[in-house]
Amino acid sequence: MTNSIKKRFGLLPLWLVTLVLSLGCKEVKEPKLNKENSKKSNTWTLIFKEEFDQDLSQWNAWNSGAFNEEIQMYLPQQLSLENGILKIDIERKAVSGATIPTDSAQKDFEYVSGRIESKMLFGPSDEEGEREYRFVARIKLPAGHGMWPAFWTYGHPWPTQGEIDILEARGGKPNEYLTNLFYGPEPGFSVNKDTDILHQLEVDVTAEFHEYEMIWRANTIEVLFDGKTLHTYEANSSNNIEHFFGKKQMVVLNTAVGGIFFEDRNSANYTDSSVMEVDWVRVYKR
Repeated sequence: MTNSIKKRFGLLPLWLVTLVLSLGCKEVKEPKLNKENSKKSNTWTLIFKEEFDQDLSQWNAWNSGAFNEEIQMYLPQQLSLENGILKIDIERKAVSGATIPTDSAQKDFEYVSGRIESKMLFGPSDEEGEREYRFVARIKLPAGHGMWPAFWTYGHPWPTQGEIDILEARGGKPNEYLTNLFYGPEPGFSVNKDTDILHQLEVDVTAEFHEYEMIWRANTIEVLFDGKTLHTYEANSSNNIEHFFGKKQMVVLNTAVGGIFFEDRNSANYTDSSVMEVDWVRVYKR
């Protein structure tokens, strides 16, 4: 025992000094850094936030018709912000406009509505901190037969980057909604089969706001309603999830009217007006 140790511990017995020194060494060697790193890797990072309390500068608004034999024209003036809520107003109104964004040929429409797409693109990859993406929106759906609201993601050219329908609903069936997946190696045609899932609910989704969520991973896509998992798609040859992992998609909010989503194609039976309300949208990654 050196003189410095003698001065520090005085006349304490040798066995007691040895015990104190060994305990001190154990405290220094605790792997605190590893615990902190583990906690950090499991934390979601917010990368996109829209509260709809200022403007729509993070979005592109459509000014044309669409696809799927729908009967609405999307107009920017059908979009408005009120007290932190995005309102998409749907009205029965005869107008003419571009058939689709890439075809300016004039077409007659029976309704007007709104559609926005995020300027930012999102999607998981094998990079650290990029392996999972989480999309969430708080929405009150439009009521009324013929209304086709949706919250979804896709990339160009469709469907080579994949499409994930987080929510699509029929306004006349307020206790249910669907999720779906699309993918194809060539533009214009999806090869997916049997990927539409109907979710039956005990609440009226047109009466109150609810949270619709999707978590996109390499081999799974999980869909949640108000924080509760409703279904998890596992990658297989029918849904092709593994083929659009690593690709980027935009976020879309819209309400279509009529089209192939409905068995009843008689627009005289559809409601004359309705509104889709969106409180916020958020995207996370980890």
